[in-house]
Amino acid sequence: AARQGEAAALPRMKRRDFSLEQLREFDGARNPRILLAVNGKVFDVTKGSKFYGPEGPYGIFAGRDASRGLATFCLDKDALRDEYDDLSDLNAVQMESVREWEMQFKEKYDYVGRLLKPGEEPSEYTDEEDTKDHTKQE
Repeated sequence: AARQGEAAALPRMKRRDFSLEQLREFDGARNPRILLAVNGKVFDVTKGSKFYGPEGPYGIFAGRDASRGLATFCLDKDALRDEYDDLSDLNAVQMESVREWEMQFKEKYDYVGRLLKPGEEPSEYTDEEDTKDHTKQE
C-alpha cells in the first residue's frame, strides 16, 4: 500500500525515448515508476501497479517490451527478448492483437515515449509537445 501511495505521488513523466536497457530500470522494484513498451511505444503503467508491479500477474512485463507476450498471450520468460524485438515473425492475427493492446494502453495509461531500435537516436521533445499530448489524452 505504501508503494502505491508513493507511485500516486510521482510527477507526470516528461516525454522521452528509451533503449531496452533504460526501460529495464522502470520495473517497479528498482524504481517506483513502472513502464512497459507495446508496439514500439512506451507507457507509464505505474497506476496499474497491482497488475504490473513486482507482485502483479503481469509483473513480468514491467520494464520490458511486452509486445510479444501480449500478442501470443504468453506470460513466461519465453515471451521476453533481451535484445530489440522487431516482431517480424508474428502472424497477422498476432500483429493485430499487438495493435489492439497498444490502443488499450493509449486509452488507459500515459504515453511517455518510443522504444528505440538499436542505433536509433532519441527524439527531442519540447515541453509544448509534452503538454499538448497530455491534455489530448485526458
